[in-house]
Amino acid sequence: MKRTIACLAIAAQVPLASAAYRCVDERGVTLVGDTPPTGCANVPMYEIGRTGKVLRRIEPTPTPEQLKVLKEEQEKRKAEEKAAAEQKRKDTALLASFNSPKEFDVARDRNIEPVASRIAAGENRLKELDAHEKDVNERLEFYKGGRKRRDKSATEEDPNLVYFKEELARVHAERASLLDAAARQRKEIEEIARRFETDKQRWIGLKSGKLSKAGAAAADGPKAGY
Repeated sequence: MKRTIACLAIAAQVPLASAAYRCVDERGVTLVGDTPPTGCANVPMYEIGRTGKVLRRIEPTPTPEQLKVLKEEQEKRKAEEKAAAEQKRKDTALLASFNSPKEFDVARDRNIEPVASRIAAGENRLKELDAHEKDVNERLEFYKGGRKRRDKSATEEDPNLVYFKEELARVHAERASLLDAAARQRKEIEEIARRFETDKQRWIGLKSGKLSKAGAAAADGPKAGY
């Protein structure tokens, strides 16, 4: 029994012991050896059995440059797979959140309303500032006229003159801030409208089958959150 096991073990090792290694090097020359030839380091090499059958293909050891390219390709593929999975999630949520194109318009208006209210409040405040500025200017001119009549030596350091000028400067600064905020808010409304329109068109495409539910995005850019 022991002799039979030993014979089987030897027989199992014969193909491996008789294997040869073959490749076509970078110059186009075929190299063969009982051990991997040195010239096969940078090209695919084949392990050949005693019957001439190819036992396996041995890929060359990648160079540092090849490893870098391989890593970049792997990272790119992972990023694409991640983006596709995220797009599928968004598409699923999009289809579950809306039942008709009209609902996108309703949701859009609901999101725009608070921003529009802030713009309206800012416009009302601008009107108040305009009235206040007019009042301050009138009081300033009246005060200047009275001082000139009473005291020819009145100077710019007069506390009341300083107050009026500071008040006008404050009004101007607040007006500039309100105008800047209004410009940002109008852009925000445009962005909200654009997002909902983009999502509506994608929803229509998904429903009609023109877009793959797991495919690439129909348009780049932020989406309305779902």
